[in-house]
Amino acid sequence: MKYLYLAAAATSLAATPALAQQADQITVVATGSPQRIDQTGQPITVLTADDLKRLQGPDITRALEQVPGLTLSRNGGPGAFTGVRLRGSDSEQVLVLIDGVRVEDVAAPGAGFDFGTLTTGGIERIDVLRGSNSVAWGSAALGGVIAIQTRELNGLEASAEGGSRGSFAGEASAGLATDKYALSLTGGYTTTDGISAAATGTERDGFRQWRLGGKARLDLVSGLAFVANARYADTRTDIDGFPPPNYSFADTSEYQITRQFSGRAGLRYEGAWLTLNTGFALSDTKRDYYDPTFGTAPSYGYRGRSHRADLTGRATLPANFALDFGADSEWTRYSGTFDARQTARQTSGHAMLGWYTDAASLAAGVRYDDHSRFGNATTLGANGTVKLTQNLRLRASYGEGFKAPTLFQLLSDFGNAALQPERSRSYDAGLEYRSGPVTAAVTLYRRDSRNLIAFVSCFGQTSAICTNRPFGTYDNVGKARAEGVEAELTLKPVPAFTLRSLYTYTKARNLTPGSAQFGNDLARRPRHALTVSGDWETPLAGLALGADLRLTSTSFDNGSNTTKLPGGPVATIRASLPVYRSVSLFGRVENVFDNRLPTAAGYNALGRGAFAGLRVSY
Repeated sequence: MKYLYLAAAATSLAATPALAQQADQITVVATGSPQRIDQTGQPITVLTADDLKRLQGPDITRALEQVPGLTLSRNGGPGAFTGVRLRGSDSEQVLVLIDGVRVEDVAAPGAGFDFGTLTTGGIERIDVLRGSNSVAWGSAALGGVIAIQTRELNGLEASAEGGSRGSFAGEASAGLATDKYALSLTGGYTTTDGISAAATGTERDGFRQWRLGGKARLDLVSGLAFVANARYADTRTDIDGFPPPNYSFADTSEYQITRQFSGRAGLRYEGAWLTLNTGFALSDTKRDYYDPTFGTAPSYGYRGRSHRADLTGRATLPANFALDFGADSEWTRYSGTFDARQTARQTSGHAMLGWYTDAASLAAGVRYDDHSRFGNATTLGANGTVKLTQNLRLRASYGEGFKAPTLFQLLSDFGNAALQPERSRSYDAGLEYRSGPVTAAVTLYRRDSRNLIAFVSCFGQTSAICTNRPFGTYDNVGKARAEGVEAELTLKPVPAFTLRSLYTYTKARNLTPGSAQFGNDLARRPRHALTVSGDWETPLAGLALGADLRLTSTSFDNGSNTTKLPGGPVATIRASLPVYRSVSLFGRVENVFDNRLPTAAGYNALGRGAFAGLRVSY
């Protein structure tokens, strides 16, 4: 396997996101305002609706594995908690946005987003920025930003699939779009019998979700539009626990209900030299845990909510300069069965001045945040790109990130009100090459993190920090470094055939002085990750064939590096066939070789599965 990784790296040395994209494609993830990707020095990958359709299925992680530098951990089967990491970051250090709304769970201890509750239905595109970028996005953008945009549809689309483990996924979208207005609605339902979450278990732990979303646009006057979006998801996930008499991880009848709502309404102005986007956003998550052996009422639960008012804009200045700017204020609150309601407020402002041309671009910015609980934070960032030849571009970026302590970390029974924000500094440089059928990229990166917040056990401790906290508390105790290389290659030798490959080497280590884990690999960060995909549009009645291979190295489940997680290949084969102008059939076999690779110790992993479905569009 070692030689396979080396071969993949050698064949991938060159540059751009592995999924083909146009040089002038627009993104908002770089600055918060519309920006051409080739005019930013920051590494960005875009997944489109066509990519999601090609890869098939409701599991969004299969698409995210097409992004360099991205790895994930899942606590069991479909619907189980799934954390996504960028360049060796913690999953809670990746900011996730859905239609511009921050959707982190502010009631969770680390306030991360659970990708186990998100499916591919209704998604138009996913922009992934790798590296710290708190100048534009504020708290939580230490590892990067994942911005998800849902569809504005003109017509009707529906799909349904079924397959192994009693799985079914159905999705329907309808919309009307004109130059003056647009309205789209999407609904879906997913269910599966699943697998046992516990590796030692035999009882299936299922997953069920129904969801509804929509977005609207109404042009009020020339250049000014009212925009709104909303998403609701109701998810039930069966989980395992620690039953008596052994109190070890095993089958139980416990389950979790998660209800998520997010939405935003505002105004968007596009003028000759000024664009503005302002609105009010709401994100609400309710999580309840049930154990039927003790009755029908929830055993415990958490509530988290954030309200956010925001303004971003871009002013086009003379001589190819532009100023990106923004301000926002966020109010968050958290409560739990055993925790009283706690609140916090954070107010921020930022500005980034850039010079943008086709030949070269350079931008630098600053952000200031004021938090009602810990004080303030100032963040800097800069990036640039230059066209070396007609086909070769150099880019580089420096970004700082911070993550505010969560309300749970500050104010719960385990809280520490003296916590300071986690901080990071990231650096990367890369080359991008485009010429006819070849698109390639290589990027070197490093991120240094400090003030990392960790849970500190108080068992048998008499230090001041453990006063009145017999079970433990949180403290700023950690330092870490993640460094590595990302290599990407896309080949299209003929119009009907595309080959893509991504290789990432990540060395993420604990650098906390005096720690017994100093120099150890951070938990659940495989050093090597390779994704290879091929797609062929055959001449046989429009039949399309594809295959994906994901290969990861071994990693450690714990900071002491004593428990190993296996590595190896997971392969998928897929096909689609149009049967009428608006109807197509599709199918796939996931994990063809039935290679079960858990990404968390003690948990199970999915084996082979076969699925088939129908898609209709009008």
